[in-house]
Amino acid sequence: MEKAPPNYPSAVNLISISDLCLSHSLCVSGLAAAFWAARSIYYIDLISDPFRTLRHFFVIQAPIVILVFSRFRRDPEQCSYLKAMIRGVLGTFAGALVNALVAIALGAPVGLNYLPKTVYWSLLISSLTFVPAACVFGASWKDWRRLFAHTKPVDLVDYMICVPAHGAIVGSWFGAWPMPLDWERPWQEWPICVSYGTMVGYVAGMLLSFGLTVVKSEKQHLKKD
Repeated sequence: MEKAPPNYPSAVNLISISDLCLSHSLCVSGLAAAFWAARSIYYIDLISDPFRTLRHFFVIQAPIVILVFSRFRRDPEQCSYLKAMIRGVLGTFAGALVNALVAIALGAPVGLNYLPKTVYWSLLISSLTFVPAACVFGASWKDWRRLFAHTKPVDLVDYMICVPAHGAIVGSWFGAWPMPLDWERPWQEWPICVSYGTMVGYVAGMLLSFGLTVVKSEKQHLKKD
């Protein structure tokens, strides 16, 4: 594990495990609430209406992630809570553009029928991957590279950002595997199985992240003792 550089404002000293647990719970609850509302109120799901369902998920999930992770901004003296939220909003659209281009480069279908679905899938996965880092680090390329290129989290907030983001990306990758198979199932259409994979991977990453942060926190307490 990479050691924190000198004067690095480690989140270990700033937040508690209860804060992390609450933050994880809010983010996962956002997805659960969106899923429940789509099925119980609007009577839609990813198979029957992927465009509206993905839009629904994004509209609910993105504000929750922005509000949660703006609390953990790395530079609170120079960056207000409002500024961190603005960074999160900008990160949402920047991340969506990157995700859409990568998906198309990897074989996502292109066309007017697929464009709205691709846009909202890209916005959703951006809110799960880019937005937390944008809220916390802003445009700090050093931190972005450390977490996403080298996968070297330093403190508890790093784990909160890095592990679920990797989970969402890996889940999307595995979710895409059934698409080219000639099973002719409705859920094989883009981006249905990819979206399911994204959310399952994200939730799994959240659970793993929580476990790792608990272990790291305990090690920190043992070192202090």
